[in-house]
Amino acid sequence: MVKGAQGERVRLYTRGTVLGYKRSKSNQYPTTSLVQIEGVNTKEDVSYYAGKRMAYIYKAKVKKDGSHYRCIWGKVIRPHGNSGVVRAQFKSNLPPRAMGAKVRVFMYPSNI
Repeated sequence: MVKGAQGERVRLYTRGTVLGYKRSKSNQYPTTSLVQIEGVNTKEDVSYYAGKRMAYIYKAKVKKDGSHYRCIWGKVIRPHGNSGVVRAQFKSNLPPRAMGAKVRVFMYPSNI
């Protein structure tokens, strides 16, 4: 983690991109989303992120609790393939407009 100077912001998460839903040739499973985490390129790298929390943050038209921003929480379940893609399950399924969108992968809970 980068140590920030006085007043400088420090990012406590890693960026990820939603690739789509888990799927087979003719079916898709919207309960499980596929996410590519920045800087993760192998199945072994994924082991650090297993169980970590992630957040899909989006902007809504109607203000709720004083904010236009909403959040859907999820967590990393397991690797998907050998290229560092992970399977993630969210509290409510991600909407189709989330495909290609960014998620924040947080550094907790920690297994270390």
